[in-house]
Amino acid sequence: MRELRQAKALARLRQDGAAAVLQDGGPIPRQDGARSPRQHGAPHSTRSRHAGETKGAPMESLPTIVLVVLLLLAVVTVAQGIRTVPQGQVWTVERFGAFTRLLSPGLNLIIPFVDRIGHKLNVQEVVLDIPEQSVITKDNATVAVDGIVYYRIMDPAKAAYAVQDLTQALVAMAMTNIRAVIGEMDLDQTLSSRDRINTSLLNILDGATDPWGAKVSRVEIRKIEPPDTLIRAMNLQMTAERERRASVAKAEGEKQALVLQAEGRRDAALRDAEAREALAQAEANATKMVAEAAAGAGADALRYFIADKYVKAFEAMAANPSSRLVIVPMESAALAGGITQAMELLRGTQGGPDRPPTVPGGGALPGDRPWNRA
Repeated sequence: MRELRQAKALARLRQDGAAAVLQDGGPIPRQDGARSPRQHGAPHSTRSRHAGETKGAPMESLPTIVLVVLLLLAVVTVAQGIRTVPQGQVWTVERFGAFTRLLSPGLNLIIPFVDRIGHKLNVQEVVLDIPEQSVITKDNATVAVDGIVYYRIMDPAKAAYAVQDLTQALVAMAMTNIRAVIGEMDLDQTLSSRDRINTSLLNILDGATDPWGAKVSRVEIRKIEPPDTLIRAMNLQMTAERERRASVAKAEGEKQALVLQAEGRRDAALRDAEAREALAQAEANATKMVAEAAAGAGADALRYFIADKYVKAFEAMAANPSSRLVIVPMESAALAGGITQAMELLRGTQGGPDRPPTVPGGGALPGDRPWNRA
């Protein structure tokens, strides 16, 4: 550049000198190629003066050119030595191609023309999309799976120089491990165990990226989608399963109803048996008490008791308001005799002689049997 500028300045000076020679009566070329007489008669002093002016002009502009060049060099040097790092980033500095140090966010100084910026790394948490891929489960079902990975650079030097492309390495490792984890599970487990898949992937990726200076904080499976044919088959299976459950529930309900009815009948029979047993016990106790009471009075007291029951039964039958017809036993005389015998027995208990009661007309008391008579 400097030589070009000097050449331009010399050319400009030569043009100015040629113009001055023409004005002072220098040689003027003729069309026929012959020189003008003025060229031969030009004084030697005029040529010397113009030659001196031509040689002195470049010498006077040289310091200015040098100053401009030095100023430009200083500006470039300052620009090369000052680096401003944005917040959330860390830059690496290389000296002659070798890593030397890191530049933190803010204003930093480096050695111009010796140091240079190697890598510009983002130390914020980064969300990385995992592309969709087809994965085969343990029971040979094909599903489409994709996800996202949250990671952060913890050691910028390792992230810059331990792996060539950190993002590409994370994507490849995540896709490979997704196939490995889901390949060990059947379709039902894959669809219902997202948390288990996320945890397994997080442990694997976090351990694998530690030598790269990165920290995987979270892994999320975003979509697990079976093919359309499998979805239709799953819907049919789910419908059949629900119908089976409904049938089983209905059968269980009917069975429970029958069991409860049987238990109810059993409980009712037991209670009826207990009631009959209690009634029989009461009748036995009543009969025992009557027998004990009649043991002192003998057959007369028993006959009195039977006659009393007989009269009360007839009264109840005659007092029934819904009965328009009263049936009188054919042994009416026996009824009157029973009453008379009861009255005589009552008088006998009050102090009369102890004689067997008789029934008028020779009739028998109700309940009296022929073989009981004397």
